[in-house]
Amino acid sequence: MAKKIVVALGGNALQSGKSEATAEAQLAVVKETCERIADISERGYELAVVHGNGPQVGRILLASETAKDVTPAMPFDVCGAMSQGYIGYHLQQALKYALNKRNRNIPVVTVATQMVVEKADPAFQNPTKPIGPFYTEEEAKALQESKGYTMKEDAGRGWRRVVPSPLPRRIVEIDAVKKLWDSTIVITCGGGGIPVLENPDGSLEGTAAVIDKDFAAELLAEQVEADVLMILTEVEKVAINFNKPNQENLSELNLADAARYCEEGQFAPGSMLPKVQAAMKFVRAYPGKRAIITSLDKAIDALEGKTGTVITFA
Repeated sequence: MAKKIVVALGGNALQSGKSEATAEAQLAVVKETCERIADISERGYELAVVHGNGPQVGRILLASETAKDVTPAMPFDVCGAMSQGYIGYHLQQALKYALNKRNRNIPVVTVATQMVVEKADPAFQNPTKPIGPFYTEEEAKALQESKGYTMKEDAGRGWRRVVPSPLPRRIVEIDAVKKLWDSTIVITCGGGGIPVLENPDGSLEGTAAVIDKDFAAELLAEQVEADVLMILTEVEKVAINFNKPNQENLSELNLADAARYCEEGQFAPGSMLPKVQAAMKFVRAYPGKRAIITSLDKAIDALEGKTGTVITFA
């Protein structure tokens, strides 16, 4: 039986910091990304793809707000749905082509995915999720004053707007994903899913938030009983003392050490911290299975145990 893997793509898998933030530039990066995903499929894995949307949903919102005098601004949840659509379109187009080159006739489809969050989630009182482009400190302060945005410094890379990031509680379309799984590569939970609140009558209502895609990928991995949760980011391995002279790259990380490092503040919120926490949650739920954090270009080597950081139960 083929092994199941849920792949979570970081921002560098969708756009390059060296190129313009255009749809065309994103597609060029996505084509390279999908070659790596096709390599995973070629090795016999059944897979689903989850992607982030921080920069993209930020730009969609910015464009909508800028044009508010011409056409009504779209609410945040609708902007999230729009980002799912166009990122998913790029991924399914590029991945299908990469699979066809390998003589793998596998359908690829994007599912617009809603994610139930809780109104009482403390994240709504403490926004932490970075979205949109990077700004200088001066630009960030100007946006705080003019727009009322919450701006925070992001792991030494600049300042970004932050919004609430509640934990995902239920994937609304999970039954559809499960039915598609055996025959199709599904791009789902894009941007962590469109955040919705469940009303007492069972109806769903969008809310202004961005769900961390790593936690969404972890929930998906649990619900499809994946063998591997693979979180792809910019670095080859998780590190402690990151960007310091005594930086230490970790090949393995057990739950006890991971919890200690999280408490010490070794991992940046909104950056490496949710990746490690999501990996911990998965191996806690499935002690015999693997969670891997590595870079996109090292994905195959990491699956083969040659690199990356493997989070283990003990």
